Formats: sequence, structure tokens, C-alpha cells
Amino acid sequence: MKIIELNNSKSKTAVLIIYTGGTLGMYFDKTTNSLIPLDLENLLDKIPELNHLDLNISIVSTTKAIDSSNMSPLHWKEIAEIIDQQKTQFNGFVIIHGTDTMAFTASALSFMLNGLKKPVILTGAQLPIGTLRNDARENLVTAIEIASLQQNYKAVIQEVCILFNHFLYRGNRATKVHSIHFEAFKSQNYPILAEAGIDIEIDFEKLLLSNESYQLQTNFDTNVAIIKLFPGISASNLKAQLEIPNLKGVVLETYGAGNVPQNEWFINLIEKAIQKGIIILNISQCAAGGVIPYRYQSSKKIFDLGVINGADMTTEAAITKLMFLLGIEKDTTKVKELLKTSLAGEITLI
Repeated sequence: MKIIELNNSKSKTAVLIIYTGGTLGMYFDKTTNSLIPLDLENLLDKIPELNHLDLNISIVSTTKAIDSSNMSPLHWKEIAEIIDQQKTQFNGFVIIHGTDTMAFTASALSFMLNGLKKPVILTGAQLPIGTLRNDARENLVTAIEIASLQQNYKAVIQEVCILFNHFLYRGNRATKVHSIHFEAFKSQNYPILAEAGIDIEIDFEKLLLSNESYQLQTNFDTNVAIIKLFPGISASNLKAQLEIPNLKGVVLETYGAGNVPQNEWFINLIEKAIQKGIIILNISQCAAGGVIPYRYQSSKKIFDLGVINGADMTTEAAITKLMFLLGIEKDTTKVKELLKTSLAGEITLI
């Protein structure tokens, strides 16, 4: 792992940029008429604004820069281990990441690094940094500024976040909502943490201040599935998904406030899966709001069977949390209880 110093400031505050790939770190090569990865050692040439920040800024790349569509728990492990190894050397961390799976990575890191009490800010871009009109510079510079914020010698932000288009979101509350607009992310069920205008305005009451002791956890169990309900879903369809070999957990995306079909075959298949020891976590397909157990008759039966209420978790938070808990905890009863608990601010407890 080679860490490159981008500048030499007298400041005592140091921020490490971790480059994983993605659109932000690309530029257009006129000789090939295509986008190619930016030489990280020349990043300052593309963003001279970094020279004006009174910070020590360094950068390191993961073993292989990838399109974020190829992101996996092994990559999450590598990112988390870099942060863990450098946690005493740097005050904050900025992760350059592709937008497509950024919310999954942010959610996973929020569980892995819970209790770190340092800012870990993911950012990226819809247009590459090498294009004339882009969102890359603004996103990166603002992310670095936020990662460096200190108050009484302590980090202002002490959680994993996503910074995009002037807004700072809790990482495990954000979802990508647009593929081409600069406002690519939203946090439907939790307020924004900060907005960057002329000044950076922080909502201090919404920040996560964890009392958890920090211990890096990197194990994920990928024997899980996401099942999205739709009108016309067949018994054979659902049965095939619930009978995936070695399946341990399912995120069930249901209608509205947690509602499901009342067909006898549907209830029977859910019951059979739970009896086999498969954990089923119910979250809503709706972009905002969440599951409200027993509000409607159409959800009562599955909750009586032992389906877990995922409340207002995003899909990204739900699936990464399920993989994370199955990876670190063998007692399924404990896993079920922890799924209903807020580990890193990912769920609203009512």
C-alpha cells in the first residue's frame, strides 16, 4: 500500500483519500477518445483548489480500481482495513467511489467501523473530473473539507456519510435515486446532516455520536437474497428463491407498510422458510416511510410467523446489515434482535 502525499501543509489536520475507482477519477483522453483512469499522483493538477486547503492531504488506491458495479464484501474489507491501519495517522477519510453501489458500501462500512468516531465520507461524481463541466471537483473538495472539521480537538462528523451535490447524508440512510442528474442521492427517512453553500451548515442534533467501543469487523455472509414482491408473483417463483442452497436470510421488499398477498401458498412458503431457520426481514418498497407491523390485516400473518420488522431501513442498509450480522453472529436469535436494533443510526426506533 503506497500512500502519496498531495501537499505539504503545516496544519496538524490530515485527511486520507482512498481511491476505489468510479467516474470521478476519470478523464477524457483525446488520443483514444475514451475515458481513462486519472494518474493519482497528478490529482492536484486536475484540482488545484486542494492547494488552498490548509490541510495535509494524502491519497492511496485500493489494490485495483474498479467500476463500482463490481464492488463486493472483499472490497469493503480492503477499504475498512486501510482505514483501520491509518486511523491514528489521519483525522478523517474520504473515499472516492462509483455512484452505483456507493450506498451499499456506505451502509456496510457504517457497521464495520461503528465506534471509530472519525469521519468517513464517500463521494463520487456523475461526470468525470477531466471534463469541462463536472460535479467531481465540488464533491471532492467539499468532502475533504467536511472530513477535516474539528471542534475542541474532536471530529465534528463521527460517522460514515455520503457527500453529494452539496448535501451530506448519513451513509446508511442514503439511496441513489437518479442516474443522470447531479442530485443523485436522497435520504428519504432521515434529515440531511449538512448542506454546503457559502458556508457548511451542519445540523448538529442529527449527527451520530456513538458510545460503542470500536472494534473492526470484516466478516460478511453472502448467503442472502432480496425478494421483491410484485402483482402476479407465482408460488414457483417465490419457492425457487426461498430454496436457494445455503440461504440464511432474506430481505423481503413488501408493499406499502409491510403488506403481502394473502394467498395460502404465500403464507405457507414463508412459514416453511422460517421453520428451516431462514431469517426474513420485511422492508417497504416505498421510497419513504417504512413498515408498520399489524397496521393492516394483510401483514399480520407473516409477523405472527416470525418475520422481522425492518421499519424504515433502506434496501442497501437492510441487506448489508443482514450479511454483516450473519457474518459475525452464529446465534440466529441474537441476529434477529440486532436486526431490530439501531447499530449505526440506520433505523428509526418507534
